[in-house]
Parts: sequence; structure tokens; C-alpha cells
Amino acid sequence: MLTVEKIGGTSMSQFQDVLNNIIKGNRKGDALYNRIFVVSAYNNVTNWLLEHKKTGEPGIYHKFLQGEDFSSALDDFCKRLLLINDGFADIGLDLKEARDFIRFRVDQAKTILYSLSKVLASGYVNQTDIYLAAREILSSIGEAHSAWNSTNILNNNGINARFVDLCGFNDSEPLTIDQRIHKEFKDIDFSKILCIATGYTKGTEGIMRAFDRGYSEVTFSKIAVDVKADEAVIHKEYHLSSADPKIVGVENSVPVGHTNYIIADQLADIGMEAIHPKAAKPLELAGINIRIKNTFEPEHPGTVISRDYISPEPRVEIVSGSRKVVAIEVHDPMMVGEPGFDGHIMQYFQKHGVSYILKSTNANSITMVVWDNPKSVELIKVLTDVFYQVTARPVAIVCAMGTNIAMPGFLYRATKALYEKGINIESFAQSLMQVNMQFVINREHYEEAVIALNKELCHHKAS
Repeated sequence: MLTVEKIGGTSMSQFQDVLNNIIKGNRKGDALYNRIFVVSAYNNVTNWLLEHKKTGEPGIYHKFLQGEDFSSALDDFCKRLLLINDGFADIGLDLKEARDFIRFRVDQAKTILYSLSKVLASGYVNQTDIYLAAREILSSIGEAHSAWNSTNILNNNGINARFVDLCGFNDSEPLTIDQRIHKEFKDIDFSKILCIATGYTKGTEGIMRAFDRGYSEVTFSKIAVDVKADEAVIHKEYHLSSADPKIVGVENSVPVGHTNYIIADQLADIGMEAIHPKAAKPLELAGINIRIKNTFEPEHPGTVISRDYISPEPRVEIVSGSRKVVAIEVHDPMMVGEPGFDGHIMQYFQKHGVSYILKSTNANSITMVVWDNPKSVELIKVLTDVFYQVTARPVAIVCAMGTNIAMPGFLYRATKALYEKGINIESFAQSLMQVNMQFVINREHYEEAVIALNKELCHHKAS
């Protein structure tokens, strides 16, 4: 059985556990092989290179954009990577070889970025393309660092491992992402070699142009499809659970066990990605199941996401949501019976690059829930100038999702659970497919709503 397995940055930073729980485990001899590991950069490394994913704090990429001294910043960054390396010496990392590799790779990046800055200064090229190229070059350093280190550690632990460098630093071939992946993997005997691949892949189309920070999952997905993997495994520092353990408590949160790609899409839509939706589609179309496992509970089978799974018994599988959303309501007396009125509104959403999570309508108003960010702030200003009455207020959205909830009772139980906690439903949506009940509530009630819905709907054993 050939598996392609992705390891996230938080898990990679605790590589001793990855080595013991995932790569070695109870495996010996040939059982160690027939696996390809796709690794992310160590925790925070990509934040230092680009910008902090959550806070937006600028990294080295910002210095390049501003024409500042990115070379010295990369030198300081390299020192931080060498400190990370020190933490792996006791599990087999050759510190001298590791130092030589990452210093050379950072120097390569500096040379290319310097050339790009000169081309940019000439004024003859499209700025956006140069900026994207710089972003690609910087982001690749983190994955090359962690993948090289991991391969070195495994080889020094008696495992025949190969570093599969998809970053393309040492060639100028104009390959697409798919072509590069196919070229690098086509002649490998997976039964004898354990592959450690970079989560970043260089391609003519630019992996960050379409996927930005979700690129490692796209690499993972494309590798699985190319090698015709039997299963794609994602190792995280937590289970895919019925609700966030930090909110409901570990004792009240159970691993989901089984769900399908439709539910994975619902999760991605509210920012709780089991896997990036653009990475999930190729796997779904190829009929490859995804298994999400907890790095620190290696014996647990985790949760399987498959194409055709429907829970044999009616159940809500996951309660999730977000406090970082805004409800925008457009009200206009002229909306009644006017074909295409919402299409007119959507033109402004498209122009400003804003996608809605929920839409609810009545005769003369349309409510849409969007992410609370600078794009939505600008959109609200424009809508206010154009339409009769626009109201916007910060809210939370909480969702109850399941592959088998299309029957009487679930909506009643959900609304009753919220009512009993004194939580008013400001807006609501559910499609005919009936896999996701979406409730818009006041922000201050978010955690309480998640606890109430999890307690009422999700106290089941994972099947």
C-alpha cells in the first residue's frame, strides 16, 4: 500500500515525535517504505520569510517589496535556522552538513533576489510578476530546510531516505508543477526508498499565484495523484474533531471518524480547513481517500474523508464556525420581484475580491456574511454609496455539519439548544443538500453556541 503523507509545521518542529510516532512507530524492515512524506517548513519559518499568517506582521518579503536590505535580513534568518538545527542534533542531524546546505540555499536565494531587484529597477517589467517570483523564492527556503534535515536524520538512523527537492533551484527547465513532480518521482522504487519531498514545488504557473500559503497541500495532493497513491494522509497536532477542544474541552470533543469531501468543503468555507479545497479536488476526482491523523496519537486511526461516505446513522459530525465575520445587509424597496438585483450586488463582491460564506434573502433585503478584513471594509463603503440602505455589523457564524442530517429533528434540536442558552439567531441558511446548518449570532455568544450545539448534536461515538 503506497501512501503520500503530509506533515505540518507544528509537527515538524517536534521531529522527535514525528520520527518515533509516524516514520518509525512499530515498523521494521520493508514496512518502513512505500511512503512519501511531504513536509512543511518548521513552525513560524514561513511567517518570518513572508508575513505572519494570522497577525500580518511583515517578514523578509516586505523588505524586498520596499527596496530595503533583504540580504542582511536573510543572514539573520539563516542564523535562526541554524538554532533550529541545534535542536535536532541529538536525534541524528549532522550539524555541519545541515549548516552547509542551508547557507548555500540562502545564498542562492539572495543572488536571485538581487537580480530580480535590478530587473525591477529597470522599469521594463511587470512589477506584480517580479513580486510573485520573489515570494516563490523566499517561501521555498523553509521547505527545503526541513526536508533536507529530515532526510539527513533518517539516513543517520539507518533508514534509506531520499531528499526530493521540488524547489527547482538548480535547474532552469520551464516545467509545470505537474511535470516537475512527475519528473522527480518517475524512477523511484518506493519499496526500497522513503522519500522526503519539499512542500513547495516550482512551476511555470507559480504555485503561490493560485494557492498562496496553501501550496504545501497542493504539492501533497498532486504527488498523490501522480504516483497513484492508495491513500493520502495528513498528520496534524490534533484530531479532526466534533468541535474545537479548546472551546468545548477535550473530554467533550471526539474524533469524527468518517466524513466526505462535501463536508471538507464546508469546513474550508468557514476557514477550518481539513485540507485546502483546491488540493482536495484532485484527490476527490482520483478517488483517493484522505486520512487525518494526530501526530501524538499514532495508534488512533484518525478520520477518513472519502468521496461517497454517508453516515449509516443520522448524526451531526462537526460543529464549527468563526467569530471573524461581518454580516452585510442590503435593503431596497425596489428589490421586490426585480430579476438580477442580487447579481448587481455580486458584481461589487467580484470586483473587490470578496466571497460570501452565507446568503439569506427576503422580499426586499439580502444578507451576506463575509470575512472581517480590509477587503470587506472597502466593499461595505462602496455598497453604502450605491444602494438604498446598507447595514454592516460584526457577528459570528456557527455551523452544524453532517453527511446524514437531511431529516426532521436536527434543525429543531439545534435552534432549541441555542434558545435555551438565550442565544438569538440573527440569520440562518441551509441548502437543499442539507449538509450544513449555518447560524449567524452575536459574537459574544460564539463559544457558548459551539458548546451548546456540540453537547446537543455531537455526543456520539466516531463511526
